[in-house]
Amino acid sequence: MNPPKPPARPDKVSLLRYLRLFRRDILSAQPERLYRAWMAEFRTPFFRSFLINQPELVSRVLKESPEDFPKSDRIGEGLRPLLGNSVFLTNGETWKRQRRIIDPAFEGGRLRDTFPAMLAAAQAAADRLQAQAGQITEIEEVTSHAAADVIFRTLFSIPIENDVAAEVFTRFRAYQRAQPILNLAAFVPLPRWLPRFHARATRRNAARIRALITELTAERMRAIEAGTAPDDLATKIMTTADPQTGQRFDTDEMVDQVAIFFLAGHETSASALAWALYLLALYPDWQEKVAQEAQALDGSPDFGTMGQLKVSRDVFREALRLYPPVPMMVREAQCPHQFRDRDVPKGAQVVISPWHLHRQNRLWDNPDGFDPARWATENGKTCQREAYIPFSAGPRVCTGAGFAMVEGPLILSVLLRRFRFELVPGKDPVPVAHLTVRAKDGIWLRVVRR
Repeated sequence: MNPPKPPARPDKVSLLRYLRLFRRDILSAQPERLYRAWMAEFRTPFFRSFLINQPELVSRVLKESPEDFPKSDRIGEGLRPLLGNSVFLTNGETWKRQRRIIDPAFEGGRLRDTFPAMLAAAQAAADRLQAQAGQITEIEEVTSHAAADVIFRTLFSIPIENDVAAEVFTRFRAYQRAQPILNLAAFVPLPRWLPRFHARATRRNAARIRALITELTAERMRAIEAGTAPDDLATKIMTTADPQTGQRFDTDEMVDQVAIFFLAGHETSASALAWALYLLALYPDWQEKVAQEAQALDGSPDFGTMGQLKVSRDVFREALRLYPPVPMMVREAQCPHQFRDRDVPKGAQVVISPWHLHRQNRLWDNPDGFDPARWATENGKTCQREAYIPFSAGPRVCTGAGFAMVEGPLILSVLLRRFRFELVPGKDPVPVAHLTVRAKDGIWLRVVRR
């Protein structure tokens, strides 16, 4: 039996019907043919879009000619209330400057420095789960709590139990449940002066989250000036000057960046971890392999221990393949191009869908099946690394990709070392996409002490 996959829509639907389906869920709004097509064109009265599902085209857009295909402003319409001008939404020189300041904080050596905070967050998650042992538990809440704890410990050196951290976490949960990744303005080009139709609750939660992040950032700025700031990611980013201009982030700019760190580092990791635990419950043989391997964490594990968690890493990779947290990316053609002998005009929207690329029938063996062993295969169709982009690719690859690939396997191993996760009959999750790929009614598993 394959893991759950959303049903595809009928091949032909009206534009109005498509918009309604898209608003409800991005994934089930798409036709079945996208799992085997190299490219699909979609026309509306307002714009043309091309979904590209061929590695060579994806490489051209993301790696070879990224400046010809900047991030589309349309994708930011639904996220701007929270993210402002964060590195996730900007383009051009602004984006380059932001990356020059941010990237040094996530270099390899810094991952070693953040390992103790990640381990502490993972162990705290396992401690909280003790109280639910023997019970049926909503796993997305567990992984959201754990991933948020990692962000606060590594970014601001505070645990999730901190009052401000706890409120940011609670508000963000409400925000992500209410806010689709695309709103009306993603389909209809609106003048800048026109209101963006964000729900009142969305605007209120975004404003409160940003106010709380501002409080944390201003407090850290004062500690930096006083020489009392801890050596964590926030301090590193706020004290790093752009090597070209000598400028640093001011408080407002830092708030934008912290907002995207929380979205990218918490929301996406929580999604991937929840699906990974579900997949391990669905395939208990793999769960036992991870649990056995996790004995490497006995004693006093350090960053070097991660090299022994190879099965956990492959399981996490496979969860990211089947359920990529960010299911679609949108770029905009800045100049005319040709894709597969078709003209792509300036202004066309170019959609790259990790969801469909990771399940492309022509590229993957058993594309809808769960097979962590494929990641140990370097050659052949079994493991198509060039068709695997959970963190995007090229210059805009997620700066926290290495961070996530330590955090995910580590948390999985810590939890599996203490608990067994079992399926609940009648509670099969249904994947839907809002801000990230989540389960429509949650992921429910029974948690059992080992």
